[in-house]
Amino acid sequence: MPHASPPRTPPPAAPPIATRTAGTPPRGRLLVIAALVAAVTGAAGGVAGARLSEGSEPVPAALPRVSPAPSAGLTGMSATAARVLPSVVSVESGSMGGSGFVVDGRGHILTNAHVVAGNVRATVVLSDGRRLSARVIGADDDEDLAVLEVGYPRDLTPATLGRSAELSVGEQVLAIGSPLGLSGTVTAGIVSALDREVRLGGAHRTAVQTDASINPGNSGGPLVNARGEVVGVNTAIAAGRGGGNIGIGFAIPIDRAAPIAERIIRN
Repeated sequence: MPHASPPRTPPPAAPPIATRTAGTPPRGRLLVIAALVAAVTGAAGGVAGARLSEGSEPVPAALPRVSPAPSAGLTGMSATAARVLPSVVSVESGSMGGSGFVVDGRGHILTNAHVVAGNVRATVVLSDGRRLSARVIGADDDEDLAVLEVGYPRDLTPATLGRSAELSVGEQVLAIGSPLGLSGTVTAGIVSALDREVRLGGAHRTAVQTDASINPGNSGGPLVNARGEVVGVNTAIAAGRGGGNIGIGFAIPIDRAAPIAERIIRN
């Protein structure tokens, strides 16, 4: 992916983007977006999980990158949503919850590390309502990514990964996940900015900014382009006083997330 340049200094009146901590004022804060799946209120979790072994060399991603066939009878973003929804799951782990998506035909699901919050087991709920037990095979806390594995890969539909480097500002995208426990929720928007520098996973990272509605529980779900290709992992929102969506959401670019997922799977 291209070198991520730092963002320009915002106008003085714009609220700052900062990591949410116990002492942070609510205005302009950045929230990770995991939520209790069984509740209608969200809660941000601490970043936890098994770290990758030090010194691991990154390997090229070997996840599917061929565009899926369009759904019969549907056009536009309706067809896009129909392609991707079977690949999106809800994730329940301890008291935390969020979203994820299937990345291959071997039972692997990508989500955020803060969704699993250090747990070694999780439950994934498929788009048809079936519940499968999964284990957390690894996580990269610094990048806020984790991979789950289920024992029934035939029950899963892999998503197709695109190229976040090919995104353009103004391009139409969909965010899919389980905000506030409402599984299979699809929201539409555009790419608002590329290479936006925000604090994710305990460090400053660049992210894709979108105005597609993202709320607690969307964490780990896919941001997809009009072709139905995953271009980002929905991870955080800038929130106002009420803590909900204000049209500023952030996704980890898939060009960065895919090699990390592949490395976790190989290790």
